[in-house]
Amino acid sequence: MSTPVLVIGEALVDIVAPAAKTTRNGNGKSKAIPGGFAANVAVGLARMGVPTELVARFGTDPYGDLLGSHLFGNGVQLAPGTVDPGSRTSTATATLDSDGVATYKFDMTWDPPELSLTRGCPAIHTGSIAMMLEPGATAIREFLKSVADQPVTVTLDPNARPAITPDPVVAWSAVRELAALSDLVKLSDEDCEFFRPGVSLDDIAEELLTADRTQCVVITRGGHGALGVGRDVRVEVPAPVIEVVDTVGAGDSLMAALITGLLARGLLGERRLAGLTSEDLRDVVDYAVKAAAITCTRHGADPPTAAEHTEKWGS
Repeated sequence: MSTPVLVIGEALVDIVAPAAKTTRNGNGKSKAIPGGFAANVAVGLARMGVPTELVARFGTDPYGDLLGSHLFGNGVQLAPGTVDPGSRTSTATATLDSDGVATYKFDMTWDPPELSLTRGCPAIHTGSIAMMLEPGATAIREFLKSVADQPVTVTLDPNARPAITPDPVVAWSAVRELAALSDLVKLSDEDCEFFRPGVSLDDIAEELLTADRTQCVVITRGGHGALGVGRDVRVEVPAPVIEVVDTVGAGDSLMAALITGLLARGLLGERRLAGLTSEDLRDVVDYAVKAAAITCTRHGADPPTAAEHTEKWGS
């Protein structure tokens, strides 16, 4: 079996409160759903058939049992120390508006187990709260510096969380530092508006691409699709028309599909996206946007399998 992709970050339980229209209909009950940025990406990768190892931290309380069952059931390998009987499993309360768009309130700590790189690992993925919340943020930063000369591709999804890092200037500084250690950076247009208000998406992409290592920036635009910008390529990919149930986990599904598509094209590992063509980028971003669309048609962070993607959209 090939060496797993390494995903580092939070695994928690989403307490999903219903949308206002659901509550008015009398069906409003909160539901506990396994989630967290890193756990969602790891599950998304595993469902796409990509071997995946998750470095996270959660306990053996009922929420932790729910998470563990979910991850194991989807074929995600857990790094040593991820399940810690002495830890309390973190939660995020997700409140949905009438359009199914989620906002979050977090109750979490982030102190990861020891980070290490397995020989042959094609990619490391991290971001979100894990790159901002101490002491784990420092651990991730130092780990990425320590593997900077290794033949592994690094992908980053900052995933702005104003509730955790309310100062956009400070948050953007942290993003720039980790982005400079990453080959691909993925953001949403909402992330961009928080980090760099008033700055165009293309200008933000170009700013990130000034780092020597960074080869590609993907910016999602909700129902308008996504923008992909590389050193010498730029593509815009539309989103398919769907009926949105909610957007929980959509960006994580998209990220997992991006990594899957790049891996299938042999662009990860020591290549670090070298030779990325406009056709490669368009195909990979299109595949990822369609994976996110499937997630938006379902409740909670529920990424598609490769077979579901093929059944819905074709190869």
